[in-house]
Amino acid sequence: MTAYMTSPVGTVRITGDDAGVSVIACLNEPAESTSPDNLPEPVQQAIAQLTEYFAGTRQTFDFKLNPAGTPFQQRVWHALLEVPFGTSLSYLTLARRLGDEKAIRAVAAANGKNPLWIVVPCHRIIGSDGSLTGYAGGLWRKQWLLEHEGIASGKAAPGQMRLF
Repeated sequence: MTAYMTSPVGTVRITGDDAGVSVIACLNEPAESTSPDNLPEPVQQAIAQLTEYFAGTRQTFDFKLNPAGTPFQQRVWHALLEVPFGTSLSYLTLARRLGDEKAIRAVAAANGKNPLWIVVPCHRIIGSDGSLTGYAGGLWRKQWLLEHEGIASGKAAPGQMRLF
């Protein structure tokens, strides 16, 4: 089933079933918000937890995920889940964590195919020079999300990468 919710960065589309949420995407066009009634439990939980995230009261997610992807993409997405709220990594660092810095382009491509926007935090991956490179939802959304998490605004703890 598919549900829609409004957020500070646009309409969020959430698709899933009892096996878990398979897609969370931000749309450029408005859609009417969906009542959580009669939605599968993981979709209901996603709506509630994303609402808390945007309100600034949630930093992690714990509803069931069920994204479709290749084994390599799944590996990259799993590694993204290890990047904590309020921190960022470079694509190169992520590739190194996956065991092959020469796979940086493949890692970046898998990052770009992430179907679970925000929850699998691809927005926390930036260029080695701190630049906001590539984001399927638009760079303005990536910047908003990083600022929301305290990364770009200078609120990140010492030792964490800052963008400005």
